[in-house]
Amino acid sequence: MSGRRVVITGMGAVTPIGNSVEETWASVKAGKSGIAPITHFDASNNKVKYAAEVKNFDAGLYMDPKEARKMARFTQFAVAAAKMALDDSGLTENADVLEDTGVILGVGIGGFEVTEASCISYYKSGCVKTPPMTIPELIPNEAGGNIAIQFGIHGANHTVSTACSSGTDALGDAFDMVRSGRMDVCLAGGSESTINGFAIVAFEVLHALSTSFADNPTAASRPFDKKREGFVMGEGSAILVLEEYEHAKARGAKIYAEIAGYGSSCDGYHLTSPNPDGLEGSKCMKRALKDAGMDGSEIQYYNAHGTSTHINDPSETRMVKLAFGEENARKLKISSTKSMTGHCLGATGAIEAMLCVKAINEGFFPPTINLDEPDVEGGCDLDYVPNKGVPGNIDAAMSATFGFGGHNGAIILKKVK
Repeated sequence: MSGRRVVITGMGAVTPIGNSVEETWASVKAGKSGIAPITHFDASNNKVKYAAEVKNFDAGLYMDPKEARKMARFTQFAVAAAKMALDDSGLTENADVLEDTGVILGVGIGGFEVTEASCISYYKSGCVKTPPMTIPELIPNEAGGNIAIQFGIHGANHTVSTACSSGTDALGDAFDMVRSGRMDVCLAGGSESTINGFAIVAFEVLHALSTSFADNPTAASRPFDKKREGFVMGEGSAILVLEEYEHAKARGAKIYAEIAGYGSSCDGYHLTSPNPDGLEGSKCMKRALKDAGMDGSEIQYYNAHGTSTHINDPSETRMVKLAFGEENARKLKISSTKSMTGHCLGATGAIEAMLCVKAINEGFFPPTINLDEPDVEGGCDLDYVPNKGVPGNIDAAMSATFGFGGHNGAIILKKVK
């Protein structure tokens, strides 16, 4: 698709390894894990006893505490990340621009802790009553709605729900909206918070979660490693300000990077498992490259979905080889930052796109921590930047995510030239 250039002029984030973009990036560079014993609920009777929780988060720093109490945790994260992104972009007080600005967020599930608490209340009442804010807090679009309310944003406001690909797809949709001329500025990203008893048990019975590292939680998320056994639940949000290039230049905005291309596909294979052959997943990468008018040799860094599950990691390795070609794939630096953040579901694509921007800006390839014994025999035989990040020039990076239902999305970011 041809059209206007789209750049990133602001970023905000709340993650398990930092309550800002800079804190998160510093943790990534240091190879710091955000995984620890669960504190959100009593997990003593659960098989899963650890997660990647956001720590020391104070919603009152970003919004009126009274308003925050009317929001689910995922919405609080999104409003906080949006405020940071708007402040970073210099648009917070620009009412003329915000009047036509859009909001497109990826949310995989929504207010899961509200669903859990409200169901308990419902059954305790004899099935005749729920808390009055149940619906306004739990539905996924409330994050976008609250951002609009908080900051006076009146453009298109959409919520994308494609499971773990939601954040990537939201960025792709916003990219297309700005590129097509429907808007000049759009806040885009993702948010999620699903660390509660109901969610953990629901994923646990699918045998999707890591359970064997209670004595050493920081070692639990180990993408591409022989001892991987499942993903670790995370939470958080990242919001990026997407802006048309000439519009950004005209107002003197700082520009972090350019979005070069986006692609999506669907496996049409299984409700919870990727197709092991990687064929359909590779198509979203190929489509992103085609959209960007780029060849696989022009990408230096690939931020992997890398969930630390038995099926995803070798399947994704096959996808990379199919999309980039064997020779290019072996030259590519690949890492899974989920080894540090855990899997933040609908927010993960946005968080990882933000980390790609930082990697480009600082010329640094993030590590895959806990990669002590790569599962070469199992098909994980590329360069996953094990355990320690390395400096190097990055002109362009790709981030891809793959969700339940077979949803696949890939986005390419590059230096502005």
